[in-house]
Amino acid sequence: MIQVAALTSGKDVPSSRFRVRQHIESLKMAGIDVREYMPIISKYAELPGLPRSTFSKYLFSPVYVLWSGVELATRIRGVLGSWKGQLTWLERELFPGCLTWEPFLKRPYVFDVDDAIWLNPPFGRSAMMRIAKDAEVVLAGNAYIADWFSAYSRNVRIVPTAIDTERFIPKGVSENNADRGFVIGWTGKSSGFPFLYGIESSLGRFLNDHEAELWVMADQAPRFKTIPVGRVRYFPWSPNAEAPFVRELDVGIMPLFSNDWCRGKCSFKMLQYMASGLPVVVSPVGMNEEILGMGEVGFPARNEGDWYETLDNLYKDPSLGHRLGFAGRELAVKHFSREVVSSRLAEIFHEYASRS
Repeated sequence: MIQVAALTSGKDVPSSRFRVRQHIESLKMAGIDVREYMPIISKYAELPGLPRSTFSKYLFSPVYVLWSGVELATRIRGVLGSWKGQLTWLERELFPGCLTWEPFLKRPYVFDVDDAIWLNPPFGRSAMMRIAKDAEVVLAGNAYIADWFSAYSRNVRIVPTAIDTERFIPKGVSENNADRGFVIGWTGKSSGFPFLYGIESSLGRFLNDHEAELWVMADQAPRFKTIPVGRVRYFPWSPNAEAPFVRELDVGIMPLFSNDWCRGKCSFKMLQYMASGLPVVVSPVGMNEEILGMGEVGFPARNEGDWYETLDNLYKDPSLGHRLGFAGRELAVKHFSREVVSSRLAEIFHEYASRS
């Protein structure tokens, strides 16, 4: 049995849940025993009563230094634990935008990245360069991330973020709500609300012209400027509620901006919708565009007119949504299911354990 020490970012951090934690049982069946070292304080946690954004720009302020020290102290257990395994699985850097305890990790270690984290302040670029150079292999969530890290790592493998296709499943025929209006859905962290606000005009016009609602699941409610409150339903996020929430939608949306950070996104929202048998309407940025090119699973939306027209088409033709949703489900199962990605990870861990 190969012993792997996995250093993750926090209990509810998406990259920890979906890049590492959901694979632990599958990997054990493949002869790989993963022990997760999760910090008791998420590395993205804000100081209670004082959001990080209000003091992080003052890098050497007493408050910032003290809170950062507390967060870094919670990572020591994982660093020490890495010496108990044959391989170390580092999910992102140990502290946002910085090189900290990474040189003290037991090698070989694999560096798992699912975002353009080299853009994180204050020292993201230089920190990621160093961590990647020391890593035995970089596991990149998409081609854009792989391309960036290929300049600093001798070995980069593309490993997409897996979707649990046994949990995210299509709605059954008996579950259809014929008496309900059309439902557009979005799920994610509230930090992603700017993407929704960026298409607010199109969403508002669509909702005004159709018997439809926008459902949002997040850690807090969105605050739209023009969309009437009565046309938006907010659902508090929880791990157990997200799959049933997505299953109730008629279409899933994933708007993004056209910038480097968004090109680093691994399209997980899109995959959640597809696995649940939904048609998708997404910004054709980065991996979103790649997945759209793999099959007829939904529509790209590049401007306000696209968002309105594609939603209007799906509203008027439910059979179109069903066809796209069926194709999306098949594609998600074939290429992005937990079973497929766990198998890929197992191959990589067996390969590098044999070298250590």
